[in-house]
Amino acid sequence: MTKLTETSTIILSAGAQRPDNIALPLPKGLAGAAAKMAVAKMIERGWLQEVDANLRRGEPLWRETGDGHGTTLVVTEAGLLAIGIKPVVVKTVVGIREHAAATLAPKQPTPRAGTKQAMLIAMLQTPEGATMEAIVAATGWLSNTARGAMSGALGKKLGLVVTSAKEDGRGRVYRIT
Repeated sequence: MTKLTETSTIILSAGAQRPDNIALPLPKGLAGAAAKMAVAKMIERGWLQEVDANLRRGEPLWRETGDGHGTTLVVTEAGLLAIGIKPVVVKTVVGIREHAAATLAPKQPTPRAGTKQAMLIAMLQTPEGATMEAIVAATGWLSNTARGAMSGALGKKLGLVVTSAKEDGRGRVYRIT
């Protein structure tokens, strides 16, 4: 059995006392490369596990994943056993988190029928696409508002891919691919 360092003991003991066995925040004075190295060794030994952080509940972040989400560190069953605590709740908490991550995929928003956004989507989904002039005339928006809607609401929120290409005789034509 691997011998616990003082730092590992402090991190695991503090995590065992927190709700959901969250190992963060780390002890004062442990930051930067030293924190990364200590956590990496504890993950390697199976004492800590990186799980998706529930930002709505205010769980502390260990690492940002770059997609607007992040991970937090949780003391595992092996980590509790390493400090002499019998893991009763850990399996349940980890199971709940894994089940929630698998079943609660983010729901994609859907546009309401009859809105300008729905009209824009319908125009862009046609094989011929739509020019900026046609979009402005149909929606009553300014061109910068239409471009922002295509980039923000359609691209980022709905996950649609809007392409544009210059065509002879029509100018720039936008389409949803």
